[in-house]
Parts: sequence; C-alpha cells; structure tokens
Amino acid sequence: MEVLTVKNIVRTYGRGAATFNALKGVDLTIKQGESVAIVGKSGSGKSTLMHILALLDQPTNGEVTLLGQATQTINKKALNQLRNQTFGFVFQQFFLNPKDTVLENVLLPLKIAGVPTKKRKKMALTVLRAVELENKADNLANDLSGGQKQRVCIARALVNNPEIIFADEPTGNLDSTTSEKVEQLLFQLNQTKKMTLIIVTHDPELAARCDRQIQIKDGLIVKEAV
Repeated sequence: MEVLTVKNIVRTYGRGAATFNALKGVDLTIKQGESVAIVGKSGSGKSTLMHILALLDQPTNGEVTLLGQATQTINKKALNQLRNQTFGFVFQQFFLNPKDTVLENVLLPLKIAGVPTKKRKKMALTVLRAVELENKADNLANDLSGGQKQRVCIARALVNNPEIIFADEPTGNLDSTTSEKVEQLLFQLNQTKKMTLIIVTHDPELAARCDRQIQIKDGLIVKEAV
C-alpha cells in the first residue's frame, strides 16, 4: 500500500538573481512499513524533500499525496491535524522544553490533539515504558543525557501511534554506543509495529540498514538502492 507519493516536486526559494531551486522535479513513492533513507551532501535538497514529505513545507510546484488524499486541497487547520495524527518526528536537535518534565514533553502531541488528561497520561507512560524511561517521567528534560533525550523524542514521536516516523539525523549528536541503541529502537518499531520509517542521514551505515536508499544530488534523485 502506498502511504506517501510526491510527483514532479519543485521547491524554489528567493526571486530574480537570488532564486535557488532546492528541488527540481522529484518523483517518489513510499510504501507502508518501508524503511527509507534519504541521503546526500549538505545542500543537496534532502532536508527540503523531507520537510515537504512531512507537510512542514509546501512545494512551489508538484503534488503530494498522503494515504490517497491530495494534500493541496486540505485547509491549514485540517492539515495540521492530519500531520499531528499521522506523523511522528525525531530530529538531531531534541526540541524538548528543558523546564518541563519528561512526561510533559511526551504528552504535548496528545494535548494538541485534545486527548483527555487521564487518557493522555496513560498513553505517554506506555510509550515511556517502551523506550525504558518510565522511571524518568518526573525528571526535568534538562537533567537527562543526550541518549535519554533522544529516547524521549522517540517516545513523543510514538505517542500518537503514527503511520510514519520522520527522523532527521537522529543519531547525529550521539556517541556510537548510544547511536546503536537509538537505531535499534527505531528499526524495531519499523519491523514490529510496521511503522513507515523515513530517515535523512549522512551516515552510510545507518542508511544501509534501511530497505531503500534514495540519493539526492543538486535537487534531483540520482540513485535508488535496495
């Protein structure tokens, strides 16, 4: 089943002499349960592609289809709701509120979605248990190690039971031992829960663990490897 499709995606920034074409006509289909790595050098367009796939940015031209629905026809409020329900995000920068507890950080997507207080606490504790951080629920996020913070981010990404997890350089700030643990957790979720996993990475070893590698160069897909 196809979960996400982009056709002839163009993304242009600036005007006139300052125009920059970050994407120049990209076609890509991602199937349910796949793990896909998007790879390329800095400035290749890989992060721009991820932001468009994740509905965080809109293409200048082209079509994005999510679960069979053309996203261009969806109003902003409904699009935000769809993104919150369908996607989970794990970034290189943790984007945690350091003054909130671990539990409060994980609860945030459920709070945005309007899930009742008692239910969202139960859901958040369940995913914290899954990433082995239930005992840190009441700790401030700022008091955690880098690896623990990234596992909190994974818990937050999972709490809505998303169809797709986007991971942008998820191990970029971690040491090799912690990176391995985070990678194992992401691929375990992909394999056991059939969550579609889309990873943007510079790391060839991480990319090689995915079902497919999509190489971007100068705003175009230049190679696909299985």
